[in-house]
Amino acid sequence: MLRLYNTLTRKLEPFETLKKGSVGLYTCGPTVYNYAHIGNLRTYIFEDILKRTLLYNGYKVKHVMNITDVGHLTSDADEGEDKMEKGAAREGKTAWDIAEFYTKAFLHDLKDLNILPADKHPRATDYIKEQIKLVATLEKKGFIYQTSDGVYFDTSKLSDYGKLAGLKKQSLKAGARIDMGEKKHITDFALWKFSSRVSPSAREGARGEREKRQMEWKSPWGVGFPGWHLECSAMSEKFLGQPFDIHCGGIDHIPVHHTNEIAQSEAAYGKPLANYWLHGEFLVIPGGDKMAKSSENFITLESLKKHDISPLAYRYFCLQTHYRKPLTFSWKALEAAQNGLNHLYAASASLAGSIVIPSEARADEVEDTPRSESLSQSITNQFLTHLNSDLDLPAALALFWQSLKNHSITQKQLFQFDEVLGLDIKSHLKKPIEKISAAAQKFVSERNTARAAKDWPKSDELRKKLEEMGYEIKDTKDGTEITNK
Repeated sequence: MLRLYNTLTRKLEPFETLKKGSVGLYTCGPTVYNYAHIGNLRTYIFEDILKRTLLYNGYKVKHVMNITDVGHLTSDADEGEDKMEKGAAREGKTAWDIAEFYTKAFLHDLKDLNILPADKHPRATDYIKEQIKLVATLEKKGFIYQTSDGVYFDTSKLSDYGKLAGLKKQSLKAGARIDMGEKKHITDFALWKFSSRVSPSAREGARGEREKRQMEWKSPWGVGFPGWHLECSAMSEKFLGQPFDIHCGGIDHIPVHHTNEIAQSEAAYGKPLANYWLHGEFLVIPGGDKMAKSSENFITLESLKKHDISPLAYRYFCLQTHYRKPLTFSWKALEAAQNGLNHLYAASASLAGSIVIPSEARADEVEDTPRSESLSQSITNQFLTHLNSDLDLPAALALFWQSLKNHSITQKQLFQFDEVLGLDIKSHLKKPIEKISAAAQKFVSERNTARAAKDWPKSDELRKKLEEMGYEIKDTKDGTEITNK
C-alpha cells in the first residue's frame, strides 16, 4: 500500500482516495515574472515522481497546476509591488507579455526535465470571475472586512486557522498598528486589493489616489486585483471539487500560502480543501540558505546547460535525495550526477540493446526459468515497496543500479522502472536486437567452441566475421553478449 507523509497530520499515512482508482492532484505552479530557478524545479520534479508513482500503482490522475500571472506581491504581508508589474518594469514590456514569455519558458523547462504535463494549467487572469464569486461567498458568511487598500480575510473567525503550519492561537493577537497597516490581526490576508488607496484619515467617501496598474478588474468592492492565495482556492474547486485528494508545493508555502488557501476554502465551503498535503524541501546553497529569486542567488536550467550539465542530470541529482530532506547544491555534485547518469545510460544500453547467448557450460542454468521469474518478481516488488514508502527514490534508484550491475533486471523491467524515474533511458539506447541471424548464431557457437579449446586465432577470426555482419561482441560471465554497432 502507498504511504505518504501528510503535512497536515504530521505523520505517515496509508493513501486512500476519495473516488476508487482516481486521484485529484493540485500542485502550486509558478509566478511567471522571471525564469524558474533549479530550486523551484526541484519541487516540480518531486511532484512528477509522486504523479508517476500514482500512475505506476494503477491510479488515474487528474492533475491541475496553476499559473500565477497576477496578484503575487513581493511581500507575503500583502505589501510591495505585484511581481508581474515588477517584471514588466524590469524589462520594459507589458505585464501580459511578461506572463506569456515566462509561462512558455517554464513549460519548456518542464519538458527538458521530462516532467509529465498537467491536465490543466489554468492562469489566474482567466478565472477572475470565479475568484470574485469566492470572496462574495466569504462576505455572506461574515469572514471579511474592508480597509482603504483592500478586502481582507478575518483569521480570528476561523477556530482552527493555522493548523497546517501548527500556528499557535496567540499569533492571532493584534500587533503594532504600524506593522499591520489597517489589518485587524497580524495573520489576516488580502482577498482583493484595490488599485486606488484612501488615507485612513481621509473623510468618508473621499476618492483615493489612483495607482497605475496594467492588470485590474471591476468587483463589488472596487477596481483592483485578487490576492495571491485566492486563485488556487477558486481554480482547484472549479477543476477538482472540494475536497480533493492531494495538494502539493514547496515547504515555503506551508506557513502563508497553503495556510491561507485552507482558511478561505474551508470557510467558504465548510469542508476540507484536500485530504493529503505533501511538501518538498529546499535546494540550498553552501552555507544553508535556500535558493531564491528575491536574494538573487538563483541558477536556471539554462545556466546548467552552459556548464555541460543536462536537465536530466539535474533530475538524476534530485532523485538521489529524499524529497523531504534539504538538497545541497554544488557544481562538483552536479558534475558527479552527470557522470553517474552517463554510466547509467551505458549500463542500460548493455542490457537493453543486446542478446546474451550462453556458453554450453551454462546452458543448464539458462533453462532454470522459474528461478529467473522469481528473481524478476522480487526486484519488481522491492522497487514498488520503495516507491510506496513515501516516495523513497534514493532506495529505488540504488536497487535499480544494483540490478543493472548484477544483470538481474530484465529489459521490460528497465523500461517499467524508468516510467517512474523519468530519465528517458529508452531514447539513449542503441536500436535493440530482437533476434540474430542463423549464420551469426552459428559463428557464435563455433567461437564458443574455439574459446573452450583456447584456440584464440580461430576465436578472433570468428569475432571479425561477426563484426563484419554489423555486431559488436563482448564476452561476459553469462556468455557472449551481442549488440548492434
